[in-house]
Amino acid sequence: MAVATETRPADVGLKREMGLIGATWASETSIIGSGWLYAPLTAALLIGGGAVVDWVVAGIVVILLALCHAELGGMYPVSGGTARFPHFAFGSVAGIGFGFFSYVQAVTIAPIECYAFVTYASYYWPSLFNTNTGKITGAGLWVTVGLMAVFTAVNFLAMRMFNRVNIVITWWKVAVPVLAIIVLLFKFNGSNFTAGGAGFFPGGIRGLTAALPLSGIIFAYSGFEQCDQLAGEIKNPGRNLPRAIIISVLLGTVIYTMLQVAFIGALPSSVAGHGLLHITNPAVIAGPFAAVAALSGFAWMAHLLRIDAFISPSGTGLIYTTGTSRISYGLARNRYVPQIFARTDARGVPWVGLIFAFLIGLVFLLPFPSWRSLVVVITAASVLMYSGAPLSLAAFRGQVPDANRPYRLPAAAVLAPIAFIIANLLIYWSGFETIWKLGIILVIGYVLIGISMALDKDRPPLDWKSAIWLPVWLIGMGIISWQGQYSGGAVAAPVNTGHIPFWWDMVIVAAFSLVIFYWAMATKLPREEMLNLVGRQGSENPEEAAPGASGPAEAG
Repeated sequence: MAVATETRPADVGLKREMGLIGATWASETSIIGSGWLYAPLTAALLIGGGAVVDWVVAGIVVILLALCHAELGGMYPVSGGTARFPHFAFGSVAGIGFGFFSYVQAVTIAPIECYAFVTYASYYWPSLFNTNTGKITGAGLWVTVGLMAVFTAVNFLAMRMFNRVNIVITWWKVAVPVLAIIVLLFKFNGSNFTAGGAGFFPGGIRGLTAALPLSGIIFAYSGFEQCDQLAGEIKNPGRNLPRAIIISVLLGTVIYTMLQVAFIGALPSSVAGHGLLHITNPAVIAGPFAAVAALSGFAWMAHLLRIDAFISPSGTGLIYTTGTSRISYGLARNRYVPQIFARTDARGVPWVGLIFAFLIGLVFLLPFPSWRSLVVVITAASVLMYSGAPLSLAAFRGQVPDANRPYRLPAAAVLAPIAFIIANLLIYWSGFETIWKLGIILVIGYVLIGISMALDKDRPPLDWKSAIWLPVWLIGMGIISWQGQYSGGAVAAPVNTGHIPFWWDMVIVAAFSLVIFYWAMATKLPREEMLNLVGRQGSENPEEAAPGASGPAEAG
C-alpha cells in the first residue's frame, strides 16, 4: 500500500496537456516511422520468408520491455524517464551511462528519418540521392538540414498545439500502412515465401537472430518509450501512460507483421523469382512498398505511398525532436548537464534542449550518409537504453515496495531478468563492430558529462559502489561479442574471432546477463539514498508530484 508521505519526483515548468490519445499517438508515431518503409525489404534480403517470424519475435521482445517501462512511467511520471529511472535506482555513475545512451538514441532518430524522407523524395528529385553509392548527395544533405530545422520550429509550439498536430499526422501514418496491407493482399502469392528454392529460413536461426538488429526490425519498433520521455506533460499519467505504451506496441506489432506478409506476398515473380535473398530490382531497393504497389498494378497506391514516405518519417522525426529535448531536460534535473537545459519558456517548452537537439543532430549527418548505416548503431544504443528499464524496475521493487504503482508488471521477479537477458542478446546480435563503436561513444559521454558535473557544486553524489557492475557488464559484453559469431560489419572482413560456437554464445550471454542482473540488485542504492535522489527532484507542491495530477479535462 502506498504511504501518504511518499516521496515523488516532479518536473518544473512543463505543462500536463496531453491525454490518452495524445500519449498513445506520441508512441505510435515513433513506432510507425521510416522502419516500415525499408525494414520489410531488408529483412527479406537477409532471411527470406522467415522475416515474418522475426517481426512476431521482435514484437514479443519489445512488448516485454515496454511493460517494464509502463510500470516505471506510471510510478514516476517524469519527462526523460529513460534517463532518470536508472539514476534513482543506482545513482549517478550508472545513471550517466543509461542517460547518455538515451540521449544518443533520441538525437540521432531525426537524421535517420530525414534520410528516409530524402531517399523516397529522390523519386521525384533524383539529384537528392545517388543510387550507385547508396548515399545522399550535397543537395540531399541541405534538404535534410532544412527538414530538421522545420522539426525544431514546430516543437516550439505549446504542447497542446503540438499534440493536435501530432495526432493528425499519426492518424494518417497509421491509416496508410493499413490501407497498403489491404490493397497488396489482393496480389498475395504464397509461393513467394519460398521462392527460388531457398526455403522459408535460408539463413537458419543464426540468420533470424542477426536480422533482428541488422535489418532494422528492432529499430522499427523503437519509440514506445516516448510516453516515458513526455510523462511530465501527460494528464493523469498513472492511468494514461501505461495504457498508451501497451496499446501502441500491440498496434505496432500487428501492423508490422502484416506489412511483411503483404510485401513478400505481393512481389511479382520477376522480382522474387530467384529468391528473396536475391532481389536486385533498383526501384524496389530505392522505395520497396511504392515500387511493389506500382509493379502490382496499383499506380495510385504507389503515389500515395510516396506521399506517405514524406509524412511518415517527418512525424517520427518531429516527435523524437520533442523527446530529445525532454531527455536533456531530464539529464539537467539529474544535474548531469548544465541547468540551462531545464529552462522552459512560457509555453512549457524546454527551448535550449530543442536548439541543441537540432545542432547535435547535424553532427550525425556527417559520418553516416545513408539510412541503413545509421540504423544498426542506433538500434544497439536503443537496446542499451532499454536494458536500464528491467534493472530499474527490479531495483525499485526492493527499494520502495510500498510505492504507488498504477500498473504492476506481473511476475516481475521472473520477467525482469528475462527482459534483461533479451536486451543483452539483442546487443550481442548487433555484432562486435557495432558494440566497439558504442563503447567509444559511451567513453565520450562520460567525459562530457563528467566535465559538466565537475563544474556543478550541487551535483549529486557519485555512487561508485552501486555501479561497480556496470563496467564489468559493458566490457564483458564486448569480450563475448569479440569471441562470438556476429560481426555486425562486412561479411568479407569480420572483426570478431568466432571462437565461441553458435548456440553456446547465446547460452553464455544469458548466463552472464543473470550474473550482472543479480549483482546489480545486490549493489543497488539503499532505500534512504534512493529516496534522497528522488527527493532532490521533488516538488514543493505535493499536488504537482502526484501521478494523477492533471489540468482541466481536454480531448487528446
